[in-house]
Amino acid sequence: MAEDVADRLSLIKHHFAKAIVLAAHPEAVVQALAATGQFGEIMVLPVAEDDLGLEPLCCDAVISLLDLNCVNDVPGYLAQVAAGLRPDGLALFGFFAGETLKELRAAWLEAETDVMGGASLRVAPMIDLRETGSLLQRAGLALPVADLDRNTLRYDSALALMQEVKALGLANSLLGRHRGLVPPHLLLRVADLYARDHRDADGRVAATVEIAWAMAWKPHPSQQQALKPGSAKTRLAEALKVR
Repeated sequence: MAEDVADRLSLIKHHFAKAIVLAAHPEAVVQALAATGQFGEIMVLPVAEDDLGLEPLCCDAVISLLDLNCVNDVPGYLAQVAAGLRPDGLALFGFFAGETLKELRAAWLEAETDVMGGASLRVAPMIDLRETGSLLQRAGLALPVADLDRNTLRYDSALALMQEVKALGLANSLLGRHRGLVPPHLLLRVADLYARDHRDADGRVAATVEIAWAMAWKPHPSQQQALKPGSAKTRLAEALKVR
């Protein structure tokens, strides 16, 4: 993801005097930003709270990696970023979204229904890519752009996948989750159902991970502006040479 940030910034001819990085493991992205030569001062902020503690108009860029998907108040988080940016400042977010871990979600749902007679919250809800642009505009940011990177990871088993999720500190943190211990037979049922539906020919299982990228700017008079509706002087059909 740090390499992706550098690639995306290479398309932007802009210098940022001060940037703030929001990431649980910021070392790689800080190195990538410094290597672009587009940044002066680069600061790292902790990501443990929804309150970012940003001073108004304090920076020229905010880079957030794998933090937005852990936030309770997403509109409030984005509004804080917008308030902290100086005019013509850049906000860039990379976060888990869409159908991330859809296979694990489905396996838990079926297993708990079979074994326990009902299902509980296991995988946090993900931000839909179609919502991203409106969220950025609602926060007061301009020229929003969003896209999605879809990745398929493979593991020896569903248990290996869940062990990695736990080791990364990304295990279930929902307040409404089931608080009791998971019975071993339920865990094995999840693994069996996962293998039944998502095992490849070599015996390994697939897991979907989708990374959403969203970028927007703090409004500034120099930015391009949309024309008023009805002000066009040429018909689109004429430009496309169609009836």
